[in-house]
Amino acid sequence: MIKELMSETEVRMDKTVEALEEDFKSIRTGRASPALVERVMVEYYGMPTPLNQLAVISAPEPQLLLIRPYDAGSMAAIEKGILQADLGLNPSNDGRVIRIPIPRLTEERRRDLVKVVKRRVEESKVALRNIRRDTLEEMREYESEKLISEDDLKRGQEELQKIIDRFVGKVDEAGARKEQDIMEI
Repeated sequence: MIKELMSETEVRMDKTVEALEEDFKSIRTGRASPALVERVMVEYYGMPTPLNQLAVISAPEPQLLLIRPYDAGSMAAIEKGILQADLGLNPSNDGRVIRIPIPRLTEERRRDLVKVVKRRVEESKVALRNIRRDTLEEMREYESEKLISEDDLKRGQEELQKIIDRFVGKVDEAGARKEQDIMEI
């Protein structure tokens, strides 16, 4: 029973780490990458829609993103969505495609991005702690219902602590890698 709970907990924690790494893709590092804007939400016919569902996003040059909307009528909405996403990018369109020049990062902007990374790392740690809390509550419930013994509860708590330590380490590593990527010139 505890093993099942622990494997379920690990799956949830894995998803938290994956979500963080996916989130990091949208933080720019000075190079053009379609991942910077593909998850930007655009108001399209009254519905928030991810940009990657409305257009083809490519990086033909290291410092340029090119967005080709499937529907030319969505051009203004896409531009507005990119500006509202507060990524520090200035889109311009020629009627057929939207060009987004990726400016070189200044030292001040790099520090701001590192702060964003640290904030996201901390949010992920909070999510991991919430998962741990839920699992602990479930284990205590099992013990109060006499489904597990007090010793099983103690062993489960120790195992849970090892799991959370391992996942917090993964989150810290991902954050350190992203910080290094941002600070690299």
